[in-house]
Amino acid sequence: MSGAEIGFIIWVVVGLAIICIGIRALFSQKAVGFWANINPISVNDIKGYNRATGKLFISYGMIFVILGTPLLSGQNSPYLLLSVLGVMIETIVTMAIYSLVVEKKYGEK
Repeated sequence: MSGAEIGFIIWVVVGLAIICIGIRALFSQKAVGFWANINPISVNDIKGYNRATGKLFISYGMIFVILGTPLLSGQNSPYLLLSVLGVMIETIVTMAIYSLVVEKKYGEK
């Protein structure tokens, strides 16, 4: 097994871990946290909030795995830049969706 394949396998494992966090959020009875080391916001609809947050994590993980496919092309491939920039853009978009949509829709006023 080459180093590119091992790197891709590690990438996929991280993506699957993010997907598992999203699945756990879908079925959680308490409001889940989105930001690291911060208590979750006060919500008026816990089930809806957890569903929205879980879907956000699951979609992030699936796109993360797809963005890792250039790792299979080798170490010196220019396509690796797509993975790096793609994950940066994906992360910013996910944070914006959470802040602008999920928090506003489910946060207590």
